[in-house]
Amino acid sequence: MAENKTKATGASVEAFLAGIEPEQRRVDGRIVSDLMARITGEAPTLWGPSIIGFGRLHYRYESGRKGEICRIGFSPRKAQLVFYLTSELPNRDALLARLGKHSTGKACLYVKKLADVDMAVLETLITESWAHKADR
Repeated sequence: MAENKTKATGASVEAFLAGIEPEQRRVDGRIVSDLMARITGEAPTLWGPSIIGFGRLHYRYESGRKGEICRIGFSPRKAQLVFYLTSELPNRDALLARLGKHSTGKACLYVKKLADVDMAVLETLITESWAHKADR
């Protein structure tokens, strides 16, 4: 069975954030990292080369494949911030409607800059995703 490519590393989250360009993405990345650390009570961990994650989630698919990934996380990519939160919240659509400028993929939330979103709504999405994934 194939091994997961995205694993927790011992790399420095601060060194990773220090190298993020453009500068606004670096600033936003630090804000999100601090916010997630406050909400989760966990220190950030670099997963793979570019995901800053919090906590650990063990999973097993019906196929028998199992693995471990961060419980929640984000990646401050050059074009946008990518949030790895649950897409299974019952009130997710209502929260996203109030969030501000964003887009979504199957399981990701994309934000170009934090100034485009309501930080209280983002904090609620992060908090509820953290709590939701506690039962997994």
